[in-house]
Amino acid sequence: MRIRYKKWARPELESSLFYREEPEKLRGKWIEEFEKKQPLHLELGCGKGQFIAQLATENLNVNYIAIDLVDAMLGLAKRNIEQSYQTIKKEPNNILITRFDIERIFLIFDQQDPIERIYINFCNPWPRGKHQKKRLTHTKQLEKYKQFLSKEGEIYFKTDDDGLFQASLKYFEESGLEITKITYDLHQKPIFEKNIETEHERMFSQQGIKIKACIARRKE
Repeated sequence: MRIRYKKWARPELESSLFYREEPEKLRGKWIEEFEKKQPLHLELGCGKGQFIAQLATENLNVNYIAIDLVDAMLGLAKRNIEQSYQTIKKEPNNILITRFDIERIFLIFDQQDPIERIYINFCNPWPRGKHQKKRLTHTKQLEKYKQFLSKEGEIYFKTDDDGLFQASLKYFEESGLEITKITYDLHQKPIFEKNIETEHERMFSQQGIKIKACIARRKE
């Protein structure tokens, strides 16, 4: 998703208590950044943050990290997170956001950061053959996630794109990840305990496009 430059985003992020400017310095130390030691979940490509904001406020017993590459997106995510926590009259102490290139994610997480769940929602499908290695679900990316995904950790994946979904099922298999749940029409045949709709999800659903989803679990 393209978004216009927002000059306020960088100053607001830098002044935020739940934004981390240099995630590389936290490699192996993310657990220490939270007030409470709780299960650690990660969203890759959080966009405007509506999904992670709702998820984190509804699950205060889980610590969340959300990553995106664009300051403007993270600025909007910061505001949406603040708004969500204001509605429950709580401080956002179980969530952190940071800016980083997900292709190099192994530089900011390792085995000392045991992520129990990764969320990948409506990532860029990169349909052209030479670009497909950029997919967040590509085998080479999954191998990086496995460096810090906990034993029996899970990846929750949603997309509107048929080609990406079919390819991703193959990527999961190639990486030794077991598909435990799958649906080709999430809204008619749900697989999650509760499905939090993203902005893209609502848009595609309104266009009559079925949402594909799966849960892949690390076996070893």
